[in-house]
Amino acid sequence: MPDVARLSDEAETRMSLALAGTGGVKGALGRLYLGARGYRDGCVAIVGFEGDERAVRARRRRALALIRKRGGLGVGRSPGDAWRRGRFAAPYLRDELLTHGVMVETLETATQWSNLRRLHRAVGEAIERALAAGRTPGLVMCHVSHLYETGASLYFTFVARQREEDPIGQWRAVKDAASAAIVAGGGTITHHHAVGRDQAPWIRQEVGETGLAALRALKAELDPAGVMNPGKLIDG
Repeated sequence: MPDVARLSDEAETRMSLALAGTGGVKGALGRLYLGARGYRDGCVAIVGFEGDERAVRARRRRALALIRKRGGLGVGRSPGDAWRRGRFAAPYLRDELLTHGVMVETLETATQWSNLRRLHRAVGEAIERALAAGRTPGLVMCHVSHLYETGASLYFTFVARQREEDPIGQWRAVKDAASAAIVAGGGTITHHHAVGRDQAPWIRQEVGETGLAALRALKAELDPAGVMNPGKLIDG
């Protein structure tokens, strides 16, 4: 397995290429090359390896062989280098967009491989419907950020015009729709952002009454005064 593995869907791929500035001669040549190979649209996958040089070469060869076997096209190190240079800029871009009346939010989940496409579609459509219902249609993007033997994560980003009269209500409606779709679709309510107050209402549906009882019993033993992050995992 690669040490870094990131697969963007079509919408996020288009956004990433736009932010990377793929215009000019270099961008035109790149599009001509992809077109000549039969790739008019698609998804960018970034894979990275670390370790001693010999092991990295062997793992990279194996990964590229699998990519080619499944219809992928190797395009060199440029996309990965661009992602590495700009990966920590996204939060700053988000904050800047918010100051200009653009709502930007992220949410993540995980599920089994057999359910990944279905969950990706269900959550993306739920976000799109919620944005449209609020009269602020937007851009919904997603990428796989973590791989496991049994499944993978899905990391969604959505961007839309922020309603000046009720930005919190607008965000809540989209967040609730996405969370409901995650739980109904067999995903976990969070993958790595933790539960927190935003996701706590859906814990009951995910772990059931027995799971909640176990969590409450554990908290009662380890935190009888209730001072450890109150309300961040279990309501009340």
